[in-house]
Amino acid sequence: MAHYQKAGHVPPKRHTQHRDPDGRLYYEELMGEEGFSSDSSLLYHRHVPSAVVGARIWQLPDQSTEANQPLLPRHLRLHELFDGEEWKSCDAVRDRRLVLGNADVRIGYAVAGTASPLYRNATGDECVYVEAGTGTVETVFGDLVVGPGDYVLLPRATTHRWVPSGDVPLRLYTIEANSHIAPPKRYLSRYGQFLEHAPYCERDLRTPDAPQVVEGENVEVYIKHRGDGPAGLAGTVHVLPHHPFDVVGWDGCLYPYVFNIADFEPITGRIHQPPPVHQVFEGTNFVICNFVPRKVDYHPLAVPVPYYHSNVDSDEVMFYVGGDYEARKGSGINVGSVSLHPGGHSHGPQPGAVEGSLGAERFDELAVMVDTFRPLGLGEAGRLCDDGVYAWTWARNS
Repeated sequence: MAHYQKAGHVPPKRHTQHRDPDGRLYYEELMGEEGFSSDSSLLYHRHVPSAVVGARIWQLPDQSTEANQPLLPRHLRLHELFDGEEWKSCDAVRDRRLVLGNADVRIGYAVAGTASPLYRNATGDECVYVEAGTGTVETVFGDLVVGPGDYVLLPRATTHRWVPSGDVPLRLYTIEANSHIAPPKRYLSRYGQFLEHAPYCERDLRTPDAPQVVEGENVEVYIKHRGDGPAGLAGTVHVLPHHPFDVVGWDGCLYPYVFNIADFEPITGRIHQPPPVHQVFEGTNFVICNFVPRKVDYHPLAVPVPYYHSNVDSDEVMFYVGGDYEARKGSGINVGSVSLHPGGHSHGPQPGAVEGSLGAERFDELAVMVDTFRPLGLGEAGRLCDDGVYAWTWARNS
């Protein structure tokens, strides 16, 4: 992010002495991307940030995938993954379940009712969509209060934890990259400012509150990192001599932030606009789009629902989070559903949806889409909640 931020107390000149009121030096840490050649921030700690007094293996939740063979479109019912009151004892980190994944991105789902341990993902950035519920994401940079419709962007290796609030479950749709996640380059100037044609801008982003200083000793941090497990992942728990939330100030262009889907300004036209106009973020070999309530095509002969299409280079994953998705009527898809339309299969509206959409002036739909440029495999959660019949709905209803 080119959007420079500063919080707490920092010295007037970087890499110079910064002392507390009693004259003790703070410890400066640079957190940066791409080997000192991209965005970074400087954080000032009360204690040495490298100190570790213990370590053990963390057995990650199942990260294995199975190929989508035979090649089929699929309907995954995520709300079936957490039964009854089970969510009350689940947290957003250790009880996160893998739905779909490939070498570039992993899509998961969690329903949480209890605070997670401190956690950092050392393999890539995370973009977490809050489907329902409220909570606080406590980070080394400061706190982010989150609720329905929020995208929470967490840079790689950001130490944080999820703390649900309220009496309803915190439902999270997790997108874990093996790269960085950022706004699309075409929305940005060469210096990184959002351009006038972008559907959102800096004013729509929520950044952390002032960093909090937390006392504690022998504090555990769960780390997901590169290793020899499924998907090239492994887990470790570090025990730190002091709580990692000991930052008195930070500044820079690398930090967690929140963007709410309601602040996305849809781009419409006289005829149907292609999915790239709905893009909100991008990572290496994948993009994230959202479909929001909007006025639809206004040509007198317009067909508001999408045309049938073979996006030959991509798998398309749509998570339906609200409203009434016109193109999927009659398919069994509802709020909490995920549709997987793999490359090599031509997909589009259900039979009757085209005719039913004619004359519509507005669509009241809310969905988050991930398009990947490598095939996705089915994780254990995706296999478990597959309805098994979605592939036949176009023929059954025609």
